[in-house]
Amino acid sequence: MPSLLRFLLILVIIGLAGYGLVYALGTYVRPATRPMSVDVPLRNLQPRPDTSPGNAP
Repeated sequence: MPSLLRFLLILVIIGLAGYGLVYALGTYVRPATRPMSVDVPLRNLQPRPDTSPGNAP
């Protein structure tokens, strides 16, 4: 039984360390932002006809 408790304690410590790392990254690190634009071709905006076999008349 002591080995099971030791294993669970190690898992809890690793989990808390991971949670603390994620919290610290989310709180103290600010990403660099910059403007971005993407050209989308007009053919990609056109709806495609539905040719699935279930919708055939």
